[in-house]
Amino acid sequence: MKCLPILVVEDDASLREAIVDTLNLAGYPTLAAEDGTVALQQLKKFPVGLIISDAQMTPMDGYELFEAAKKDFPGVPFILMTAYGVIERAIDLLRAGAAHYLLKPFEPVALITEVEKHLLRMPSSQLDGIVAESAVMRQIFALAGRVANSEVNVMISGPSGTGKEVLARYIHQYSRRSVGPFIAVNCAAIPENLLESTLFGHERGAFTGAAQALPGKFEQAQGGTILLDEVTEMPLALQAKLLRVLQEREVERVGGTRTLKLDIRVLATSNRDLQAEVEAGNFREDLFFRLNVFPIRLPALVERKEDILPLARILLKKYAEAAGRSQLVLSDDAECHLTAYSWEGNIRELENVIQRAVVLAGGMEVIAADLLLDHVSEIAREPPVISNNAGSFMSDERDMKTIEKCHILDTLTAVGGVKKLAAEKLGISERTLRYKLQRYRDEGVVSECAKAPEEGSRE
Repeated sequence: MKCLPILVVEDDASLREAIVDTLNLAGYPTLAAEDGTVALQQLKKFPVGLIISDAQMTPMDGYELFEAAKKDFPGVPFILMTAYGVIERAIDLLRAGAAHYLLKPFEPVALITEVEKHLLRMPSSQLDGIVAESAVMRQIFALAGRVANSEVNVMISGPSGTGKEVLARYIHQYSRRSVGPFIAVNCAAIPENLLESTLFGHERGAFTGAAQALPGKFEQAQGGTILLDEVTEMPLALQAKLLRVLQEREVERVGGTRTLKLDIRVLATSNRDLQAEVEAGNFREDLFFRLNVFPIRLPALVERKEDILPLARILLKKYAEAAGRSQLVLSDDAECHLTAYSWEGNIRELENVIQRAVVLAGGMEVIAADLLLDHVSEIAREPPVISNNAGSFMSDERDMKTIEKCHILDTLTAVGGVKKLAAEKLGISERTLRYKLQRYRDEGVVSECAKAPEEGSRE
């Protein structure tokens, strides 16, 4: 397993260097900071598997750093280095969630022993499609790898399309139950009148149409993991029954009298604010606490920009190979548009865009026009030169869609309306050009750009 860096926070430069050297000699990557303020800056930039901090520092001491790290970087283990005289405060930190404390002076072997116990690691082999180039995602998968070894319930939250089920499968894969089944139940997709029998099973004759007894999803997950996807969509009446199943670890089929003991791991996901749902009376508080033992929040795609291009390349490879176009790659211009886009639909939207681009791409590269992204929030380069007379419509109010439209029509005008030549100059396929021109005609668009000549039969 790959180790995440250890952040050493110590204002004594000599001691800080000695600790870093000890850790490096033992094979652990490190980061260093001279106080809590600098440490927080490091935490925002890099994934960290363990914080080892001195207690007495200025302007932010180890106790303040612990509180800040616990709030903004939950799950990162924290070891406090302290003197014998203030051991009481160190014990208070243990009660508040710190991993351990070390009394100064300590031997290198004692330091390494505690590091071995508490350091977060990322499994070296990951599920297909998992990308964790950004600091926040490396931290999340390190936490997921650690919680996978336990049996606690995990609640995964985050916006739709961020990959919550992918993370749940990751936890299952690295758990002791990996050889058992992984059963996912979409609580939002199953009709309310069928959800109970789907989850808990039913006996023959339990209701109209129950021609035979069927085991529920909980029974099917025996010895493995069950994922309650979008659990906040579950009706309140069924939430009470689910709570009992989770408490007693046993299930009774609808229409049955026999109980079955369960040996399962429970994971759940939601795209809603669970605390707000509880306060609004839409979700039982006791069920919330039962499921929310170890919460993990997945960030929106725009919060992990470093992952956008790696994800796009993986998706492009997948869909290009399926289409028999395995050599297809992203152009620099397309990559620029992808990283600048807002991605309100997160990874699911990115997947749709890549699928569409594979269909539209005319050459060996996916260009920006193939992505059909209507609005780009910012472009991390100078805007392209469109044509000699393009300045008349290169105002701040024009979005990239308008610029692209005028560029296409100007190019078509410059080549006398010959689509083949225009497509070559634009770097797109004739099919893509025809599609765009038909769209412009449907929209009745010619007024804001240089009017293209009538194409007629000119090819």
